[in-house]
Amino acid sequence: FLSFSAELPGEPAPGFQLRSVDVVLDCHYIEEAVGGFPGAFAGSFSSDPATLVLRGVSIADDGSLDSVTNYEVPGTSADSTSPIIFEVSETLVPIPYAESLLHADCAGEEVTCEISPYSLHVADEMLTQASWFMGTLKLSSGLSIALVLKVRSDREEDGGVAVLHPRLKVPVSNEGTVLTTVEFQLSSHTPALRARLGSSVSLDCSFALAPSSPLASLEWRLQHRGSGRRVFHYQAGDTVQAEQPGAQVDVVQLLETGDASLRLHGVRVGDEGTYICLVSTPQHQAQNIIQLQLVEPPRVRLFPELVSREGNGVSTLTCEISGYYPLDVSVTWTRQAPDDKGKVPVSGSSTYFSSHRQAQDGTYSVNSYLSINTATELAPASHSCHVFSHLALEEQITASAQLRAPEQKISNGLVGIFIATFIFLAALIGLMLRRSKTVDEKSEESLETSG
Repeated sequence: FLSFSAELPGEPAPGFQLRSVDVVLDCHYIEEAVGGFPGAFAGSFSSDPATLVLRGVSIADDGSLDSVTNYEVPGTSADSTSPIIFEVSETLVPIPYAESLLHADCAGEEVTCEISPYSLHVADEMLTQASWFMGTLKLSSGLSIALVLKVRSDREEDGGVAVLHPRLKVPVSNEGTVLTTVEFQLSSHTPALRARLGSSVSLDCSFALAPSSPLASLEWRLQHRGSGRRVFHYQAGDTVQAEQPGAQVDVVQLLETGDASLRLHGVRVGDEGTYICLVSTPQHQAQNIIQLQLVEPPRVRLFPELVSREGNGVSTLTCEISGYYPLDVSVTWTRQAPDDKGKVPVSGSSTYFSSHRQAQDGTYSVNSYLSINTATELAPASHSCHVFSHLALEEQITASAQLRAPEQKISNGLVGIFIATFIFLAALIGLMLRRSKTVDEKSEESLETSG
């Protein structure tokens, strides 16, 4: 079983104090290129450097934050080359996993940050007067965060005239930065999971909403090999619809804490694929994508365990590999005699495979065969089947069979011949003794008669 972990938001550890710090991330501003240059392909995108500043985030201070200073906006110019700087406030919605983002460099993790324009899920005349952006943050450990950002203008609040960013065409601060607040955040610390067949797994999905944006619906969907189906659905005010046996979301936690995690019990091969956690409000919609990969290690059996030299001098070892998932598995054969320092690989025409077979539960099996010419194998040896290179294996599986020494079989034959000869001689001697006794008795009778 594989999962990715990150520090969950919560109360600071005992003895730690919360400290307000700025978290600064290097990002890319991604925008669809519309009429950017002649011959541009529809759907092409442009990418420009940007900076995301999470202002005043509360972090548990263990004494290591003394060197952290607040971010200072560099000098800006009022032209198209102005830097793209987003300042984010968590006044309405807290930013999750901020401590992991702050310490990513020290932990040796890479942070991928992208910001792009965001369109509202449902058009609203009042809301569409504002501009919206989506920030997507991913750590190399697997943590994923989506932030729906609403642009605000401090100049408008002061009664002044808003100045627009020359590139983004949205209001900027006196320093030329784009001021935003988090209206909706969606996160997951398990974007990729690997689990055994028959086990239970939890696909993490959590969210937080501004007070003005109530939850409208939650939907979990599964996509796999070009087809999709709905696994779970909840509509505000309606009853829960679990559309797959063994799929469960705790609706109480969903409504109280924003925990939209999907729990699957007794997962089967058909449960593998890409899961989409889709959270919607009347205006917003965001999603997490989680990959679930199922694995099952192979069972290995080698027979016969002891090879004799009877018959036509050719014996076949069968290595049965069964019950594994997914399909790919590697098999090799080795031979080791008493005088060998190590195992010697065996290959060529003496080894071959059966075709793959798939059981009703979706697992696979295959047989690997090794032919042994017992007429030329004059010394005892161990032949082994090695199964490796499978996703569910941490180490290879080895099964071995023994080739009986020909000397052992010959000596057993000699013992049998000796025993048979001994019995024959004993019987012959006994017969001769009985005949001798009979002759002696007849001679005595003749002497008595003549006397």
